[in-house]
Amino acid sequence: MNVTPSIEKIEEYLKEDDVIDYSNDIIAQLANLLFQKADSEIEYIKAAYEYVRDNISHSADINRDIITCTASEVLRAEHGICFAKSHLLAALLRCKSIPTGFCYQKLILDDETAPVLIYHGLNGVYIEEYKKWIRLDARGNKEGVNAQFSIDKEQLAFPIRLEKGEEDGFTVYPNPDMKILEKLRKHKTRTELWNDLPTELLYNS
Repeated sequence: MNVTPSIEKIEEYLKEDDVIDYSNDIIAQLANLLFQKADSEIEYIKAAYEYVRDNISHSADINRDIITCTASEVLRAEHGICFAKSHLLAALLRCKSIPTGFCYQKLILDDETAPVLIYHGLNGVYIEEYKKWIRLDARGNKEGVNAQFSIDKEQLAFPIRLEKGEEDGFTVYPNPDMKILEKLRKHKTRTELWNDLPTELLYNS
């Protein structure tokens, strides 16, 4: 496993835009609160990750139909799907100058009810102390899903089953994929989105 950035300019993994809107008051306030309680940068990364994983519900888990996209929308609504939650974690970390980007895996949506391959979003984070990138999945734990913060031994939400056509992604991109953002912005409800989940990335075009 070799998690690597798609570009070498580290400042690209620190920038703010309309999706990773970390200057928003509610983002900055939460970042400051978590940062003040942490004794080190690594402790802050872990605290921010666990906050998004545990305090921000996955929309499907709580049957919420509203789609959130920007980091501030996700925090305000307290829920989002995997891509949206990755936007919030990126904002919390970039707010404190921690390089953070986006990784994607291709997974089967549901073996029984929806055996189709769709993309899943998570984060790549640079750990300055170890001079390495790691992946973190803040999707949210539930029965059968037990993602954890780890620097040495990665523990993500889902195992990759190559025999079923699933694909892992070790590249860390500086921006959310545009095809995914288009889907989040196009559909008014999660019910609509679930019938049109991302099956390709612009990054792979």
